[in-house]
Amino acid sequence: MSDYDVVVVGAGFAGLQLVHECRKRGLSVHVFERASGVGGTWYWNRYPGARCDVESMWYSYSFSPEIEQEWTWTEKCATQSEILRYLEFVADKLSLRDAITLDTSVTDVVFDDTTALWSVATDSGVTVTSRFVIMATGCLSTGNMPDMPGVHTFHGGSYHTGSWPHDGVDFTGKKVAVIGTGSSGVQMIPLIAQDAEELVVFQRTPNFVVHARNAPLTPEFVTDIKSRYASLRDESRWSNSGKPGRETLPSALDQSESERNARYEAQWEAGGAVITATYADILTNQESNDTLTEFLRKKIRKTVTDPETAERLTPYGFPVGAKRVCVGTDYYETYNRDNVTLVDIRTDPIVAIDPEGIRTEKSKYDFDEIVFATGYDAMTGSLKRINIRGRNSVALKEQWENGPKTYLGLAVNGFPNLFLVTGPGSPSVLSNVVTSIEQHVEFIVDHLVFLDASGFTVSEANDDAQEAWVAHVNDIADSTLFPKANSWYTGANVPGKPRVFMPYVAGVGNYRAICDKVVAAEYEGFTMTRP
Repeated sequence: MSDYDVVVVGAGFAGLQLVHECRKRGLSVHVFERASGVGGTWYWNRYPGARCDVESMWYSYSFSPEIEQEWTWTEKCATQSEILRYLEFVADKLSLRDAITLDTSVTDVVFDDTTALWSVATDSGVTVTSRFVIMATGCLSTGNMPDMPGVHTFHGGSYHTGSWPHDGVDFTGKKVAVIGTGSSGVQMIPLIAQDAEELVVFQRTPNFVVHARNAPLTPEFVTDIKSRYASLRDESRWSNSGKPGRETLPSALDQSESERNARYEAQWEAGGAVITATYADILTNQESNDTLTEFLRKKIRKTVTDPETAERLTPYGFPVGAKRVCVGTDYYETYNRDNVTLVDIRTDPIVAIDPEGIRTEKSKYDFDEIVFATGYDAMTGSLKRINIRGRNSVALKEQWENGPKTYLGLAVNGFPNLFLVTGPGSPSVLSNVVTSIEQHVEFIVDHLVFLDASGFTVSEANDDAQEAWVAHVNDIADSTLFPKANSWYTGANVPGKPRVFMPYVAGVGNYRAICDKVVAAEYEGFTMTRP
């Protein structure tokens, strides 16, 4: 007899919905969360400027019409604090907190071949058993801290964007370094520059940055969306991105240069990364991609007044969209400030961090504060840091040594009754992740109910189905421009991590259709056994 039917690891968007759905189906469930509150990624990411780059009206649950109508977003793209308040509201509204143990990290998840139960051990000394374990640990929740010489010797303040002090950091009048110009760096650099005496940005690879064009939401807009939520949510579930669609023309090459640029300009003014969806072939046709690439490069040169700085900020060598397009506010404009300096560490690498600051091959910089905006060990990091052992005590970390393998991004051969939410091989980070989370939660909980109703005790992705799915994920990725970039989608930002393209690029709607076929075939690809 197990302590619980289901143990969930993580109390973010996925963990909260899992508690609600399991309880509705009569499954006993408990969540372990390492933070001191609910919220997952949005509990930790409190750095200046942190906000979602998906519009708030879509970056929210659809499973409860009551919550949709009762909660009102205030901005086009919500800040971290507003998203956290929303998740806290949901936890209270649905009375979920009594199923969650906070300030507790799961250290070991071990399958017993004899009893077919999982043993879940925590750093608090508590160990429980469960029939099923669901990993709701998030795709971007394990910070990637660079292993630089002397990184622990610095005498000033040192911070990573993924574990920001909850009482904030005052940069007023300080000499500040920011290492990294990905999404978190793009969001925080303009705000730090407003307060700091001096800001030095250390950049390895420039990224394409588009304007957020964030703004307050009008009551009229919110009322209109709420009146149409049901149809808009359904459209989102079958869309490519997990959001209601916008008009997309087949090919950038079907229009003249002036027509293309007019469309790009309109999307640029509207704001957001949706500019990469202006034409359907931007991520599959290099010639089409080049038209948007050059449009964005011209924007950088026009905005940044110093030609040398503009050139250092201009991306080359990879297609736009093959790395995550960053969404910011006044990012390029910030480099026109007298107190901001850009250091290209490809031509002047960082040698070491010392007690006073940062040494590069050519210079020495003294700082009061150093910020590491160096991203995350994406998609697999949060799973591999836990000792997860399946059949015959095989470790997930060892099985994924050459890259992750899953069936549908949901399950792993050799790990019975273990499920992943938005795991490698699913749309996850290439979609509105809340839409993808909801689909995964529904699939997993429906599967557990099916198992019980059918008298099955164990469900495991079979090896042939897993191999076929991995091949399909790779084939689809190889038909696009995504593999042409060294991105965190492939693990390229983490030294020593296998280079494997991890997300599923064919879109949310296509993925949902495949999962629905699996269900219709009574969970084809899963090996299910009775006692």
